[in-house]
Amino acid sequence: MNAFIFHGTMGSPEGNWFPWLERELKKLGIEVFVPRFPTPEGQSLKSWLKTFEPYQQYVNKDSIFVGHSMGAVLAMRLLESRTSPILASILAAPFYGELHLGEDFDKLLRSFINHPFDWNRIKQNCKKFVIFDGDNDPYVPLSQPRFITDQLGGELNIVPGGKHLNGEAGYRELPEVLAEIKKWF
Repeated sequence: MNAFIFHGTMGSPEGNWFPWLERELKKLGIEVFVPRFPTPEGQSLKSWLKTFEPYQQYVNKDSIFVGHSMGAVLAMRLLESRTSPILASILAAPFYGELHLGEDFDKLLRSFINHPFDWNRIKQNCKKFVIFDGDNDPYVPLSQPRFITDQLGGELNIVPGGKHLNGEAGYRELPEVLAEIKKWF
């Protein structure tokens, strides 16, 4: 089993709860990959897919994708292009459409969301989806994770007062994510 942790826009592998999750998964004997995607400079779906290319060789039927915010969007885009399924995906604060956060920020998101998602293909390429979001996320309206959950047949976990489930909201650990992963092996 291995896991891939995807950060979001203006994020990094060192941000939020990612270092904590990486350490906890390694303690369980899980190989962990935490790519660094270009952001905000050079951020586009094309550049993020190119950054992920060297990691593709490690993705297999026992892989787990863990994505936060734009990292969750990337996970869905990666699943669209797979030819074989992975084990599971955890999507924290995912979205699929415009967020209306101001032109400077919205332009960073556009190439990821400017064409429809192939929900059936995403579902074919992942056996289980678990979605997390705060009930008061200031960036992602809860309607978007709810829609994604419905499209993918996933399980939605709403965290009371969780905001965007990021460091800014006080999240340096996210035990709920670790608990889900522990169920799968």
